[in-house]
Amino acid sequence: MILPITLTIAGAAALLNFWLSWRVGQMRRHHKVLIGDGGAQALTARMRAQANFVEYAPFYLILLGLVEMGAGSATWLWIVSILFILGRILHAFGMDKGTLNRLRIGGMILTMLPLLALAIYAITLAYAQPVGGEMRLVPSGDQALPSSAGGTKLN
Repeated sequence: MILPITLTIAGAAALLNFWLSWRVGQMRRHHKVLIGDGGAQALTARMRAQANFVEYAPFYLILLGLVEMGAGSATWLWIVSILFILGRILHAFGMDKGTLNRLRIGGMILTMLPLLALAIYAITLAYAQPVGGEMRLVPSGDQALPSSAGGTKLN
């Protein structure tokens, strides 16, 4: 099964991580620092922007892939995913300013809201089962195993 949204956003995330690491490298060369931050606040900010991305992106991509597998491709998945990537870019530029600013705040919001939306949807999707075109919640004990697993019910 190909997951076009997840593949596209994972590729964009990899490119974004490359760009963030490139920016850290530029600042390392500028301040002549090979290890750590050398006390350079600008280098610390860029290192944190990349580390922050690495902290959030895996959760986002895992949720995106699982939701796309469970619910299929949907326009809203594209929208929240593009907002997530945009948020991470804004956050990186906001970190360069050294203070709390609109870019950084906007980046944080555009990271947290899509992540929260996917998390809530993923939890809901885990217990929803289509019935006659509608979604209804099914207790886990009432779900039948796929026919490849013997078709028995869980008790």
